[in-house]
Amino acid sequence: MRRDQVLLVRDGTFAALSPSGGITGRRGTAPDGLFRCDARHLSRWRLTVDGAEPSVLSPAADGAVPAVSVLMPRGVRDEPAAYTVFREQAVASGVLLERLRLVGNRPVGTTVRLELVADADFADQFELRSDGREYDKGDGRRSVEVLPDGAEFGYRRGEDWSASTTVRGTPAPDSVRDTGEGVLLGWTLTLPPHGEAELTVRAEARTPGGRAVSEVASPARAAAELAADIEEFALPWVVEGTDRLARACAQGLADLALLRVPATGPDGEELRVPGAGIPWFLTLFGRDSLLTSLFALPYRPALAEHTLLALAATQGTGYDVLRNEQPGRIVHEVRSGELAHFRQVPFGRYYGAVDSTPLFLVLLHAHRELAARLERHARAAVDWMLGDGGLTEHGWLVYTPDPNGLVTQNWKDSAGAICFADGTEATGPVAVAEVQGYAYDALVRTAELAREVWDDPDYAHRLESVAADLRARFHRDFWLPEQDFPALALDGEGRRADALASDAGHLLWSGILDAERAARVGRRLLEPDFFSGWAVRTLASGQAPYHPLSYHRGSCWPHDNAVIALGLARHGLTEELRTLADGLLAAAEQHGWRLPEVMAGYSTTDHPAPVPYPHSCSPQAWAAATPLALLTALRGGH
Repeated sequence: MRRDQVLLVRDGTFAALSPSGGITGRRGTAPDGLFRCDARHLSRWRLTVDGAEPSVLSPAADGAVPAVSVLMPRGVRDEPAAYTVFREQAVASGVLLERLRLVGNRPVGTTVRLELVADADFADQFELRSDGREYDKGDGRRSVEVLPDGAEFGYRRGEDWSASTTVRGTPAPDSVRDTGEGVLLGWTLTLPPHGEAELTVRAEARTPGGRAVSEVASPARAAAELAADIEEFALPWVVEGTDRLARACAQGLADLALLRVPATGPDGEELRVPGAGIPWFLTLFGRDSLLTSLFALPYRPALAEHTLLALAATQGTGYDVLRNEQPGRIVHEVRSGELAHFRQVPFGRYYGAVDSTPLFLVLLHAHRELAARLERHARAAVDWMLGDGGLTEHGWLVYTPDPNGLVTQNWKDSAGAICFADGTEATGPVAVAEVQGYAYDALVRTAELAREVWDDPDYAHRLESVAADLRARFHRDFWLPEQDFPALALDGEGRRADALASDAGHLLWSGILDAERAARVGRRLLEPDFFSGWAVRTLASGQAPYHPLSYHRGSCWPHDNAVIALGLARHGLTEELRTLADGLLAAAEQHGWRLPEVMAGYSTTDHPAPVPYPHSCSPQAWAAATPLALLTALRGGH
């Protein structure tokens, strides 16, 4: 999100507004609007008073709920404004709520003409990105219906796709007209001497993938319900703390409460799972939701329960080349927007992740209460790892670049992220280092479930044998003797991709490395070419492909560092853990205690504050959960 945007979020609905509360229809890396289920339901929201946009006396503060801005008609020092506008806004499930209160500043009555222009372009979020792609909307048709108290914007494509946005004012506007560039709602208000008048506006967004719209009637009530939800999710002993870790944890928990989105379980139960992040990823993501839930597990285990059930309900059951679906595979992301519905993008249910499936098994073991219920899903996940995942055929868990979706399918999922030291991209089938660690951990943990929960010792022995073989071969095939460090990956020809990358830190967490090598890797990650002072870089500086503003080839990701921190704790590297935690908490303090998705790779000697990555999501789920992982690590857990 842009720093000049105000963000309001609840139950999978979010509004990105200007500090004055408006929407301009902006596209690109930080679009504004009212969004639900990947569609922009408001693309214009422009307030004028007496024919002009008011000036901002006090902008709305990002993070404040409700968002309140103070506006006034333009005036001069010797002739101050006749009235002031207090604008209060909040969102609930499928709703943007606005209260406008006009306060007269003079001893005589004042008449004010207030107008609000609203429009809805129903653009899919994939259309709004600045990636240069064009999408054919086919027979998609927009409609506008003027109502006595507002307007209804509609969009229909084919027989089974429709969306609508209904805008209504209370009291009803005295004029409503379609201008061709939006619907103008107008009110003529009379302010008594030093008196006031107010009105409310409600915008309801409905889509095929959305649940019922909230009935909440005012921004204040929506804010109160959200505050109660966040308070219930918080940890009192953290919220009351004043040290850096407590403050970062409190902000992280508040953000995780905001980022929960609706999902459905295997038996149709309604769930709330961590959506990955705003603006592009407010939906269920396998890898993101799993790691977020793992970080939060000791403190908020319900997140893990809901995530496991939602992923079990969407687990692959057949073969679909466009979606990369295979039986037993855990989904990468779930979308319900127009382009996903018509399969113009593969992400309606997209399975192009090589790591979601083993991470599902890791989390299931950590949340033992569900192990018996989800035995069938766990066995299917193991079958995928041994079969289509590549463990039997290739000896490793591998991915092949997907020309329709993601070329890279581990957490560093941008093109070119998995590379050699000279910058050459690894070609498939690609076996990424940290994924082999996840696979090893998943096999060991699932074997324990088989023996202790499912009463199947033969199956347990089989998985333990596969895990032991994987671990032995990993030390032989992935280790770079000259660098004394693991390779980033093996390419399709078995060559070691020799770029030095942060993925090695995940190997400490999963336990695939022996103790001596793990200790050497952990210490190496805290040397200056890796550690910026804020966090460990995705690639060590000084290598040909390193770039501090690259998404995955030199930037710093808090969640990546959270996994590294848990690995350092597992191997007793206390000094390195404290150094890493201090850097991350210093970065959190510089961001108002909210860690962003990703930061630039510049060091503390380059600039006294973390340099922002220009396209970072914030809030973002696994970054929000990172302080909780640090808390666990510093307590000796992993």
